[in-house]
Amino acid sequence: MFIQQMTNKNLDYYLSLPYIIELIPDEDGYWFARIPILQGCMTNGHSREDALEMLDDAKRLWLETALALGMNIPEPQHEVIV
Repeated sequence: MFIQQMTNKNLDYYLSLPYIIELIPDEDGYWFARIPILQGCMTNGHSREDALEMLDDAKRLWLETALALGMNIPEPQHEVIV
């Protein structure tokens, strides 16, 4: 008999996942940052470090909202090369 074990995927679980980040410098000196797999999770900052810090906040808020609404949260998929 097969018994599926349910994993409680909470905010800490999703925050620990290695999401791919896209970081792009803008012509005006700002930096644009986003997590492509989390649709709409994006921000910008005055510097690279500022943009990354702001993206951490955006990711937390995105995940909190998704969990509260019972949305499906995509997880990073890593290709295994053999």
